[in-house]
Amino acid sequence: MNKSISKRRPWIFLALAALVLMITSCAQAVDYEILIETEPYGFWNGLWHGIIAPISFIISLFKEEVVMYAVNNNGAWYNLGFLMGASMTLGGSCKASCKKS
Repeated sequence: MNKSISKRRPWIFLALAALVLMITSCAQAVDYEILIETEPYGFWNGLWHGIIAPISFIISLFKEEVVMYAVNNNGAWYNLGFLMGASMTLGGSCKASCKKS
């Protein structure tokens, strides 16, 4: 591997982490009364919530109004999207299967 590429890796990771943090800083909980009146979240919202789940979790430790998972969802499709998004963010099974010996 080229040394200049390996030197840039930490900076690329930090830039992507900062971008994700900025994008997800707007995630917030919705009041129960509003949940009854709004359309339930579907697959695409579940995918997005899964992608931002690690950041949402960290923020939720400090702010009560931020949550990881939308309660007002349509069930299986939201859950599938959330699972896929979380797998993409956290590495999924690829990290375990791609270990070098």
